[in-house]
Amino acid sequence: MLSLIQTEFLKLKRKKFIWFMFIPALLMPLVAVLYFKAGSQVDLTPIKFYRWTAFSYTTWLILPFVLGMLITMLVYQEVENNLLTQLWIVPVGKLRFIISKFCVMWLYSICFMLICASGSIVIGSVSGLIEITNTSVLNLILKCLEIGALLPFGMIPILALATTQKGYILPVSTTIVYIFFGFILLMGNMYLHPLSSVIGILMRNIEGVVMKDPVQIWKALLSIALWSGSSIALAINVLRKGKVV
Repeated sequence: MLSLIQTEFLKLKRKKFIWFMFIPALLMPLVAVLYFKAGSQVDLTPIKFYRWTAFSYTTWLILPFVLGMLITMLVYQEVENNLLTQLWIVPVGKLRFIISKFCVMWLYSICFMLICASGSIVIGSVSGLIEITNTSVLNLILKCLEIGALLPFGMIPILALATTQKGYILPVSTTIVYIFFGFILLMGNMYLHPLSSVIGILMRNIEGVVMKDPVQIWKALLSIALWSGSSIALAINVLRKGKVV
């Protein structure tokens, strides 16, 4: 398993688009500066600024979309180059294959949020909007690490779908719809959707974020487990039948 994961990261060195996909991590920090500068905020606190830069649309929409595109493009290139056939000949277990892709997505997610945290600190300080303190910086970094580590679990159904497709149109289209419904259900019934369940867990203890109802963590974890387990089981079944290659 470790060799397979190492191979996945070695392959990333040849993919320049990976580095460009980190750029959206700085989108909301820049938007936040423009917004608060235009509004002439005089009572702006670090946590209020960070809610804009890292804890809102970056978590709800931007990072899920980036992760969906990442895993879709990685799997699509392997199918195009007929690498999956070679993996099955080795042989590489279907579950190990999916786990290796998840590890790439997981580490990429953490790096993305650390870049977002760094951008929030630097841009907020340089713009003069907020006063940087050790406590606020530590809280931001810890929360961004939590977001980066947990959010990929909400994207496992998209990962499972991508591993069973020859093309990229269906996974990309499904990613957009998937994120949209996750965003809508966040304030409806978050336990119906794994992504909204993950986000509910992440948002439960952020100052100033008010959820419709208190987050029941066990329900959220159950939703994530059921969706993840069933989607992986279906993907493994499809891969064993050889429908992808």
